[in-house]
Amino acid sequence: MNVEWVGEALEKLRKRRPLVHNITNFVVMNTTANALLAIGASPVMAHAEEELEEMIKIADAVVINIGTLDRQWISSMEKAVKIAGELEKPIVLDPVGAGATILRTKTALKLLESGNVSILRGNFGEISALLGEHGKTRGVDSITYEGGAAKRLALRAAEEFGLVVAVTGETDYVSNGKRIYAIENGTPMLGRVTGTGCMVTAITGAFVAVDVEKPLMAAVSALVVFGIAAEKANEEAEYPGSFHVKLYDWLYRIDGELINKRAKVRKVEP
Repeated sequence: MNVEWVGEALEKLRKRRPLVHNITNFVVMNTTANALLAIGASPVMAHAEEELEEMIKIADAVVINIGTLDRQWISSMEKAVKIAGELEKPIVLDPVGAGATILRTKTALKLLESGNVSILRGNFGEISALLGEHGKTRGVDSITYEGGAAKRLALRAAEEFGLVVAVTGETDYVSNGKRIYAIENGTPMLGRVTGTGCMVTAITGAFVAVDVEKPLMAAVSALVVFGIAAEKANEEAEYPGSFHVKLYDWLYRIDGELINKRAKVRKVEP
């Protein structure tokens, strides 16, 4: 399919340099900040409740990542989602580890149930856990072990929560409950470096910041761009450490011409 719109979205991002406010985990603060800088956005990492309102007022998008939770951070996340909703700022949620513990699952669900989140980005297990807990009568047993499970999961989660859902894996699926896109860019090397999922969540925040009215296309654009950058990085670096460095380089170097050549994105039937 024609993907010129992805390159145009990237160009818009780089021209506007959106400020992306992250409440994220200790493991990936540096990683995600550098990824946002490399792609052309401006990051801020701030979770103190006392400055949330001021920070969100000047931010173009808010990214919430629940990777390292404690009571103070949960309170900050809940307050940030409320403020961002009131200010009509787009919110991207990464439910890191949902399903692994009750705390993570309940925290993610409470943030989702605010109704203010624009995009939910997680892996199959995380999104399955959230959907299973939120809609027990429409649980995920029927889609867990069948072919096309991730596609159906993205669609059902989008319908259930009323937002855009990106289920990432070997093939990424993004849905708004009506349309579904499959993205096949990427490399297994992404699984050898911590925080790459968090990186693409932060970058999704940058794309939706400049396309607030198009969260579906913003999520697709972020995954396509990140996947291609990862492929190019892996072509130049076969080990995790050098791959990580090259990933930043290609987030900086990627352009519309490369996107048009390498994008593997298609619209699929629900």
